[in-house]
Amino acid sequence: MAKEKRKFSKELIGKTIVSKTGKTFGRVSDLMFETRTGELLAILLKNPTEYASKLELEKSKQNEIKIPFNSVIAIGDFVVIAEEDIL
Repeated sequence: MAKEKRKFSKELIGKTIVSKTGKTFGRVSDLMFETRTGELLAILLKNPTEYASKLELEKSKQNEIKIPFNSVIAIGDFVVIAEEDIL
């Protein structure tokens, strides 16, 4: 994604998260990042689907499901993730 148009965090909030196989996980509620380096660490889900809730993924202190940002493979109308990178 380095050569693509940069995305601002506010553009990601509310986008639907789907796997490359088409499974829906929920919507982006917030982003977690390292404050010293600015590195994006995770996407927090709001309204997780039943499928996402059953996966027993790591959760934030506020009990929101965390999707590791390194699993993101595309950002457009949807945030597309590689499901094998989060399981």
